[in-house]
Amino acid sequence: MKILFTCGGTAGHINPALAVAGLIRERHPDAKILFVGADGGMETKLVPREGYPIRTVSITNFQRKLNASGVRHNLKTLLNLRTSGDQAKQILDEFQPDAVIGTGGYASYPVVRQAAARGIPTAIHESNATPGLTTKTLAKYADRVMVGFEESREYYPKPDRVVVTGTPVRGDFFRKTHEEARRSLGLDERPLVLSYWGSLGAREMNKKIAEFIRLECITEPFNHIHATGKEGYEWMPGYLEELGVHLSRHLCVELREYIYDMATVMQAADLVICRGGASTISEITALQKPSIIVPSPNVTDNHQEKNARVLEARGAAKVLLESECDGRALFETAQEILADGAKREEMKSQLAKLAIPDSSERIYRTILEILR
Repeated sequence: MKILFTCGGTAGHINPALAVAGLIRERHPDAKILFVGADGGMETKLVPREGYPIRTVSITNFQRKLNASGVRHNLKTLLNLRTSGDQAKQILDEFQPDAVIGTGGYASYPVVRQAAARGIPTAIHESNATPGLTTKTLAKYADRVMVGFEESREYYPKPDRVVVTGTPVRGDFFRKTHEEARRSLGLDERPLVLSYWGSLGAREMNKKIAEFIRLECITEPFNHIHATGKEGYEWMPGYLEELGVHLSRHLCVELREYIYDMATVMQAADLVICRGGASTISEITALQKPSIIVPSPNVTDNHQEKNARVLEARGAAKVLLESECDGRALFETAQEILADGAKREEMKSQLAKLAIPDSSERIYRTILEILR
């Protein structure tokens, strides 16, 4: 068995492919697996760490702003489409895959498109609630379209090709129970709030969390771990001091640049405050974590808010728009949720209904189906 995965750009595209590749390697030790990503993409670092070879194609995105810079960028992207198509042909010639699986990102387009043209079985996976440009374009060529939510089915022109698989979450998120995770972090009896805005952070949202921390330090009602991101870690402690908060006096609050043990910290959390990216949505759903989601307004097609609204419609999360919330609103919403045990249990119940714990298995079965 020779399976080619193509993905890139964000963890929400890369992690599902890695999860399924791991299952294939476990079930078929002799299987040959190759990844294809974009030149310089995040995938070129993440994939080799998991022990898989990766090839790359020269592909860039399209910009919606049609100023002079945007036009130049889009012209370059059009040229890259031809280059990446030739590169994809060469990779397919050399690897001769039995199936090609695209899990999102611009690198998926030339590889899946060329594979479909050759009659190689193909499937694509979309982590977001609504399809991105790559998925929209490839949906008419792929043998199967795999989606994360039942609500997503309506966005595709050929529903008979759509399979609801969910989005895989790494197995280490389930190695500890809630209590085991809390003990490993040395927490006291107070609940734990986890907040983060992504690996780079978000300056305005970090300022709002700083106000949140100022308010919580008055009475210290809970423990709090916040990931500032690289930039935020440099200025946020000083900014908190300007607000009158000296963290050395408030051991219940911990600032981290990045949360390397996210599986443990999220499992220990009683409330998560986060963005609405596909990976994050999958993790809080799988672990059934009540959450306050503040979608990023700076993403294509506003897909983070659409992801978050799927959970909100089920009563599984609270959504606050960045333009409509401040530190006090976040703090008061967090207090309200943590003080209402029945509300948290209802949120967990609805998350459990949305969760698809055998997502990797469903994608694996879909691959076997198109191979037949």
